Amino acid sequence: MPARVHALLVVRPDGRTPAAFHLRRTLAALDEQARPVDALTVVVCGGDDHLREIVAASSATSVITAPASTGYAAAAALAFDGADDGADARWLLAQDTAPEPDALSQLLGALELSPSVAFVAPKLVRWDDRADIVSLGVSMTRFGRSIGLADGELDQGQHDAHEDVLGADVRGILIRAEAWASLGGLDTGLAGADEGLDLGVRARLAGARVSLVPGARVAVAGDGVAGVPIPLTPQRRRRAVYAVRVAQLHRRLVYAPAFAVPLHWLTLLPLALWRTVVDLVRKQPGRIPSEWAAAAVAVVAVASVWRARRRLARTKGGSDRDRTGSWAQIAPLRTTRAELRERLDDDPEVALGGARRPDLRFFSGGGAWLVLAALAASVAAFPALLAWPVLGGGALQPLATTVGQLWNDAAYGQRILGLDTVGPADPFAAVVAGIGSLSPWAPSRALVLLWIVALPLAALGGWFAATRVTERSELRLLGGAVWALSPTLLVALTQGRPAGVVLHLLLPWLFFAGSVAHRSWAGAGAASILLAGVLACAPSLAPALAVVWFGMIVLAIVVRSGRGVTRVIWLLVPSLVLAVPLVWNALANARVWGLLADPGVPWAGPQVAADAAGRALLAAGIPTSDLAGWATLLPDGPTWWVPLLSVPLALLALLAPLTQRWAVGVVLLVVTALGLGTAFAAVGISVAFSQSVSVPLWPGTALSLAWLGALGGALVSLDAGLAPRVAFVRGVAAALVLAGAVTLAIPSLTAFTRGDATIANGPASTLPAFVAAEGRESPDVGTIVLTPQSEAGVAAQIVWGGSETLGGQTTLQSTRTHVTPQDEQVAALAADLVTPSADDVVAELARQGIGFILLATAPAPETDAARTMRLSATTALSQRDTLVVVGDTAKGELWRVVDDVAARPGESASETATARWIAFAQLAVFAVALLLAVPTVATRRAARRTPRIVGPHWQEGR
Repeated sequence: MPARVHALLVVRPDGRTPAAFHLRRTLAALDEQARPVDALTVVVCGGDDHLREIVAASSATSVITAPASTGYAAAAALAFDGADDGADARWLLAQDTAPEPDALSQLLGALELSPSVAFVAPKLVRWDDRADIVSLGVSMTRFGRSIGLADGELDQGQHDAHEDVLGADVRGILIRAEAWASLGGLDTGLAGADEGLDLGVRARLAGARVSLVPGARVAVAGDGVAGVPIPLTPQRRRRAVYAVRVAQLHRRLVYAPAFAVPLHWLTLLPLALWRTVVDLVRKQPGRIPSEWAAAAVAVVAVASVWRARRRLARTKGGSDRDRTGSWAQIAPLRTTRAELRERLDDDPEVALGGARRPDLRFFSGGGAWLVLAALAASVAAFPALLAWPVLGGGALQPLATTVGQLWNDAAYGQRILGLDTVGPADPFAAVVAGIGSLSPWAPSRALVLLWIVALPLAALGGWFAATRVTERSELRLLGGAVWALSPTLLVALTQGRPAGVVLHLLLPWLFFAGSVAHRSWAGAGAASILLAGVLACAPSLAPALAVVWFGMIVLAIVVRSGRGVTRVIWLLVPSLVLAVPLVWNALANARVWGLLADPGVPWAGPQVAADAAGRALLAAGIPTSDLAGWATLLPDGPTWWVPLLSVPLALLALLAPLTQRWAVGVVLLVVTALGLGTAFAAVGISVAFSQSVSVPLWPGTALSLAWLGALGGALVSLDAGLAPRVAFVRGVAAALVLAGAVTLAIPSLTAFTRGDATIANGPASTLPAFVAAEGRESPDVGTIVLTPQSEAGVAAQIVWGGSETLGGQTTLQSTRTHVTPQDEQVAALAADLVTPSADDVVAELARQGIGFILLATAPAPETDAARTMRLSATTALSQRDTLVVVGDTAKGELWRVVDDVAARPGESASETATARWIAFAQLAVFAVALLLAVPTVATRRAARRTPRIVGPHWQEGR
């Protein structure tokens, strides 16, 4: 047995660590060793007088004071390098490494029995629970990633037979003095991580072995003095990630052949960029700053790499050539990809009896049948849509003819409406572009298909949203069916309100992902994208959703002690990035209230009256004054009972806060109140204009939010509060809710076959076919559209390209409250065109790039004033020699400018640069959100260990 053992104890207090407590226990454990150490050197890095008093009162033979920034490797060098202390072995300890009484004797015995072993390592166990293994041997992958062979496992003796390893945790190792001298000690370039692994690699390359002694146990607290700290706080987590990554990059540069070192060095920053993407996919964005910091340190740490390579070369080129090892001999000790995958796929929590969420039961629970039934109902309700290429009517218009134009309409730049309107696109244009891109050969067809599958998609979304509040299959079916039969969705489908339809389809998925956003980055990433889509479809919901978002932050702080706050904050980032250009433009042009306008085609349509009766209908979830179509279906019959159909749903929602899951019930009731409050505030308020008609906000989008909250609350009551052990009572209540929803839906589902629906087989273009053909060849073709108004006068609009499009609509035009110079110029052009005395107006049109004049038909029924204006305008236009009559078309009378038409003025250099920067920022943020949203094996594994439903819940056997 070695004659002398010299122990090193490094003390470096952390402001948040009970260093004094750990130090006392470690010193006491050293004093209790069955085989005492022969010398003890304590290196105090920083510290205070109290710690120095503890060290002074100990059995230490020498005390060294060092700066607080001194790392463990540097402290070991201060104590051992160049020292002639006569020791045969050196024991590496820290303030938080308390060995058991027989630890040193077992380590010494193993070292004596194996002369080929350079150092031996104990079994590291948790400070407060010695049944948990902290570390027992370390290996690495082909690319240098360190892998703990038994980290975090329950100690059942399963690894006690293992001896030979590639390396070990540096804490508690006992190394021969001659091995320490020949290997050159610890590498100071490793930033405090993988020091024992690197020492083991160098020992192996020198022909020696590294052995484990599982019987020798050392308790460690993870203060971070030696090895990486236990990541109990975000700061420690970042520090650990940084240290491990610096060590990996340093070892890669040190171990690589000489010719490969420059190549590795050149790839450090590109690799950091790639790992940034990987961290986002893995839902670990908190690692990104540490990754870049480690890469930056590795780039500049050339000197430490050079010193480490020289040390490694001396190790491999020692005098005992027969004992020198090689990388080929080390290869069997590395962790293979298959072994790593097996370790990552292991689910210890479930294996040890942890909870696993039950199966989703989408097929066995009837969810698939519900979707198929909704598809059949949709085809029966809208049979002709299967043959329509384009949807029209209401707020519908064709989409751009190419995918490129779809996304161009969604970007900052020139708009297709207005004389020379340059500015940000409405966020809804991006939603339209995404829908149209699903059918790139015919984008407008995608909108038709959306109308056909809207009901099954709503049923699917409602079913999945219900999985967050109940595990009962029958209640999930109820949630999917009632959500699909919501009056707001059916009215939006029959009236032709695309923003309302898309919003209703997105809301349940926002609830599904957003309700668990605090748990995981996958949920936060998906919810952030969905929230951006919801706000793009219904900006008027921004105040209500902002209240919900703020409430989530408060709950995360109060209930979860701040865990998940960063994820909740992220929810709003994509929405802000998408909306900031439009908000900035609105502030600059004093049209702040216009930000609340419904996006898309400004269309008033049927509205609920802004009176007590109208608000009573809104409280019942009905967005139209015709009682969701019952007033039309029964023109002479009693309809007072129609609003009462929503009473069962409302009563159950009100009961939710009284159940055992009262917290979830309260939240859902607040969501319902926010939706209803928004609908009450929106009805009758107009912030947009269509020609000479004001367009009020549509309250249906707010009612969709209220319907979501009420339906969720009703499901909570049925699941947890309404006679939970009396299935009959639950069944009756659920049947009443379903019957009310089905009855409310009958007029809307039959409106198309009865001819009462607003939607129609829309035209491929809002302009005459001649102009549409020209516009397909050149999107810069300009047309001024003159529309006689019912109360005299004419409305003028300039359209670029072959048609107005749904994605090309802009609230920059429809919500302006002040006359701009462009408005005055367009008004002057229109007045001159319909006035016979003006002579040079056509030449001015040609200079502006406008080649066509369309005198559109007046809104039906045509009044005498509108007819007089149309005839007067026709006479004035027909008398101009510089115009050619194209003919009378279905869209109105069309003239063409004879003079050479100038090209449309392009964007300025500054506008182009602004567009690029905005596009880059938006694409970058949404790329990050998408990477966060993509599920991975790790996120699915973590999800299996958490309940699917949210909030404390009561459940019984299914």
